[in-house]
Parts: sequence; structure tokens; C-alpha cells
Amino acid sequence: MVNEVADAARVRHAVVLGGGLAGLLTAAVLTGYAQRVTVVERDRMPEGPQPRKGTPQARHAHILMTSGVAAIETLVPGFTRRLLASGAHQVTVRTGVLTCSANGWLPREGDFQQIITCGRPLLDWTVRELVLTDDRITLLEETDADGLTGDARRVTGVRIRARRGEEADHTGHLDADLVVDATGRGSSAPSWLAALGVPPAREEKVDTGLAYSTRIFQAPYEAAGFPLVNVTADPGDPRPGQAGTLLPIEGGRWIVTLSGIRGSQPPSGEREFAEYARGLRHPVIADLIAAAEPVGPVHQSRSTANCRRHYDQLPLWPAGFTVLGDAAAAFNPVYGHGMSVAAKEALALRSVLERHGPDPARSRDFQRAVAGAARDAWTLAVGQDLRYLPDDGSQRRLPARLLRRYLARFARASASRPSVASVAADLYTLSAPLSRVTAPRTVLGTLLGPAHPPLTAPPLTDDERKLLVSVTGVAY
Repeated sequence: MVNEVADAARVRHAVVLGGGLAGLLTAAVLTGYAQRVTVVERDRMPEGPQPRKGTPQARHAHILMTSGVAAIETLVPGFTRRLLASGAHQVTVRTGVLTCSANGWLPREGDFQQIITCGRPLLDWTVRELVLTDDRITLLEETDADGLTGDARRVTGVRIRARRGEEADHTGHLDADLVVDATGRGSSAPSWLAALGVPPAREEKVDTGLAYSTRIFQAPYEAAGFPLVNVTADPGDPRPGQAGTLLPIEGGRWIVTLSGIRGSQPPSGEREFAEYARGLRHPVIADLIAAAEPVGPVHQSRSTANCRRHYDQLPLWPAGFTVLGDAAAAFNPVYGHGMSVAAKEALALRSVLERHGPDPARSRDFQRAVAGAARDAWTLAVGQDLRYLPDDGSQRRLPARLLRRYLARFARASASRPSVASVAADLYTLSAPLSRVTAPRTVLGTLLGPAHPPLTAPPLTDDERKLLVSVTGVAY
């Protein structure tokens, strides 16, 4: 799956903690640089595209951005074709999306980027099926990682504890030349490193108190191809932070996720779910799901804080150990960047391995590459979320005020000025560096402002209007 290196240049054994998306993509990378790769996973993996206990967020809406698709396809060739053949949808940003932004409805003009929507279990299963065909990878299921072996200068392996079944023979420890923690938000890396004598990493946390409620619906047959719908929150709304997304997924279904920050959190009841959707800034999602058949109950999640651990900045970092994915930087899921960042981090890890080989002493370089791959997504997510939180004083400083005003004008201009809209789409899909927002052409378009007044109604095609009338009985 990656460029091979001679066996003499390989390390003997690499261990990846966590068998989710980040962990499996990392395992795919390491097969080119280790004779053996062991993935340690606390869950029993389902036989097909089904949710598992360790990924409760998998029941909510997910988007794979353009950059994430490209990164996974590079690491796992054939992924995109197989995912789309299983019923995933490829959606063009702007033309294939109905977005009610804080600045009104966005025009559906210009094919800037493409994203993929599907159920998260299908995406995980597709990656898992492709990655685990490599016989150099061993998956230990229902096995906990209990700590690292080694010291503050060098990690030499990991202590493991099998829960039951065939994996019981593996209880004890695994010696490893490289250990990668991809265990997600609940990572124990801070306590493991402390036990080795490594000082704590600086942590950043920005938490709006966002909560999710999600339900899947069987779409009316004629409406299964209806565009993605996104009704965003408006910081100036008296009910702050309320938003909703309707995504087409496999099987002719819609996955609908409603979200709200602290004080406006969505309910868990089925009737209240529909009422909350009706209370969004536009009722189109409520009208669509009223005409659809619910599939299963409402699922909730409150694990949505932005949290970043600056392992890359520590003065002491043990050779042979790397942390990536949500274990290093986790994002508010409302922006849809988590999966794409994990894929970009795995690709960044591979780039360092290509340059320097699998030298455990390069672990600091590995960690810096991971941090660099997550930096822009962090800046975007935190910059948005701070608008919904009380000002701690930092937002009143002149540079912060000027930047906030510029970005607000950028957002308004992106609605109808193509030169700015294309940059906005690139940033949204993590396909271009954040520095693009201050490129001369972008600055000019931003200063010129919107080319047209904001749209006050959803920009539906004639066929979509007819479809809505026939399915929902509502005319827009």
C-alpha cells in the first residue's frame, strides 16, 4: 500500500494502539517500514458495516472531505471506488448542497470540491477490509493497552491485557520498535508518559457544550437523491448554536444530526427531535423527515470539545512513540474535519518515514508532522467556536477584532463572489492552507464584498421544488 523499503531498513515490529480509522491508516503506513505490525483494539470488530461500542460517534453524521478522500486513497488504493460501490454518495460542494449560513442561503454555483457522505460504520468497515488483507498486520481484538514499557528516553513496547477468548494468550506485553497511540479522545497517553517520567504536555480545550442528537430515516423513494441540507447556527440568533444537517447515505437513507450548544442542546425523545428540527432557522429538514420513515431510535453524544495536546512542544520526548488522531487533537465534530485530519496525519507520518526511514529516534519529527497536519483544522474549528463563548478579554484586543471583522467579511463575500467562494470551499475541505485567506486575490475579493444580496430562500431547482411539493406537501 505504500512504497516498500528493503527488509534491512525495516524495524522488526510496530504496534498501533486503536483499530479505528486513524489506527488502521497508520498500520497501512507502517507495513512499508516494519516487518510486522500489530493493531491492539479493545473492541470486537463487527463482521460488516455495523457500529461498535468504542465508536459511539459513529452513529452521527460524518463527512469525508476532499483532502481526506485523497489521503486515504493514497494510503489504501481502491478505497474510493469500493466505498462508492457500496452506496456512499459523492457530493459537489455548492451545487450539491443546500446551505443556510449565517449570511443567508448560499448560491449553488460553481463546482469547487467534492465530499463523500455515508454511514461511518460503512467507511470504517471499507478501510478495515482493505487494510487487513495485508498479512503483515495482526489484529488483537478485545485487548486493552495498559501502559508503555521503557523510560522517558525510549519506549520499548506496550503492556496489554486480553479481556477474554482466543486473545488471552497475548496478555502481558508486546516488545516494539515503534508504538503509535491512536486510541482517540479517551487516550491514556498523558498518564502513561507521566509514569515514564515525561513532563505533561500543554493542553488546549475549547468547549461550547455542544450536544448531538441523530436519527436515521428511510427517504421516500423519489427523494433519495435530494441534495445535502445544512442549516447552520447563527451567533446572533436568540437561540444560539442550533443547527441541523441532513446527509444522504447508503441504502436510500438520510442521516439527520441536530446540534446545539449549552443551553440549546437537542433532545433525545423522538417527538421532541422533530420539534427541534422544526425550530431551526429554516424548516426544510423538518419537512423532509416528516415525510420519511424513521429507522431506529434517536442517539445522542456530548463528546464534542476541541482538545489539543502539544506533544510536539515537549522538551523531552521518548524515541519510538507517536500519538495521532483524536488522541493528539480532537475537534468539534460539527465541522466534519476529524476523519480527514486523521488521514492527513497518517500521510504526514508516511512523508517523514519516506525521508528518514523508521528510525525510532525520529519520533519527535513524527510528532511534529502530526501536529502540522492538524494545525489548520484546529484554527478553523476554534475560531468558529469562540464566537459562541463568553469573551475572556482576548477577543477585545485590536488584532483579534480586526481578524474577526476580516473573516466575517470573507464569509459574506464567499456567498456570491466566485474568487472568494472557491477559497472558502478549499478551506472547508482542508484542501488548501489557511494562508490562502490572505492571498492578494482573496483579500481583494473580500474587500469588494458580496457580488449580490444574500438569498432569503433555499435556491432549489424546478425539479427539487416539484419534488418537495409532491413529497412534503410544502411549497417553497
